[in-house]
Amino acid sequence: MGGDHGPSVTVPACLALLERHAQLRLLLVGRSDALGAIAHPRAELVHAEEVVAMDDPVEVAMRHKKRSSMRIALELVKEGRAQAAVSAGNTGALMAIARYVLKTLDGIERPAIAYPLPNVTGGATTVLDLGANVDCTEHHLLQFAVLGSALDMALKSRDKPSVGLLNIGSEAIKGNDMIKRAAELLREADQKSLIHYYGNVEGNDIFKGTTDIVVCDGFVGNVTLKATEGLASMVSTILKQEFSRNAFTRLAALCAMPVLNAFKRRVDHRRHNGAALLGLRGLVFKSHGSADQLAFEHALSKAIDAAEHQLLQKIQHRVQQAATLF
Repeated sequence: MGGDHGPSVTVPACLALLERHAQLRLLLVGRSDALGAIAHPRAELVHAEEVVAMDDPVEVAMRHKKRSSMRIALELVKEGRAQAAVSAGNTGALMAIARYVLKTLDGIERPAIAYPLPNVTGGATTVLDLGANVDCTEHHLLQFAVLGSALDMALKSRDKPSVGLLNIGSEAIKGNDMIKRAAELLREADQKSLIHYYGNVEGNDIFKGTTDIVVCDGFVGNVTLKATEGLASMVSTILKQEFSRNAFTRLAALCAMPVLNAFKRRVDHRRHNGAALLGLRGLVFKSHGSADQLAFEHALSKAIDAAEHQLLQKIQHRVQQAATLF
């Protein structure tokens, strides 16, 4: 029900994905009158009387909409009827309700939002936290590093994903006191083989692919994410403007089109859509609110991969190993 487009995007994305995954079964949670008749044997409509609006304050979503589609979807995960929940709705409400319904894992104080940003290696750098926690301590950043490492190991089959600490410089003397304390904890975790700590990284290292994972507080992470989305939009707009100037630029555009299309595909945020809410006792994925059908399909696919690769169990194992440091 959530997102800028609602069922007009989410329902077709669900039906398209069902056709490609023979073992997939979807529980579509929302108002029956809005979703309509779902003509698919592996799709079940779960009616919800209320919907959390994109502009609803967290308090309204938590206290006054206890039968919302968002809450019911998360309860299905808690009950074991669903292996994961995916939403394109209100991010703050989703995080708050997920934390209330599913609870956090033992040792994890706050869940984090993890999202892959494309890099020049052809892969992606997982960055967390991207907005769930504005004020963080050094222990939170350590928890994010452990959670991100477990995510990368489960979904990308890496034995030792490298972790970078986002800072204003790569030198150990850089950063505020909290960042320096976090670096000490990360080095200690590395010595105990809980993570593979690379050291400090800067913002451009995210797109260089210097490390597999970058940890930061939610304020910095969210600014980084929004700046990245803005840059991609700016590049696309400038290219359109330049290629429409005259016949010569149009001809140049035609010759360069294969390269430009390849570039566009690599940086297309829709193909990386789907942020994992890590640290909860259940799998939850957040789709971008402006997601189109392709983007929402990718968010669903990430939830499927996470369930198939037993991400939750692997995260629990890593968190238990690191409990003494937490």
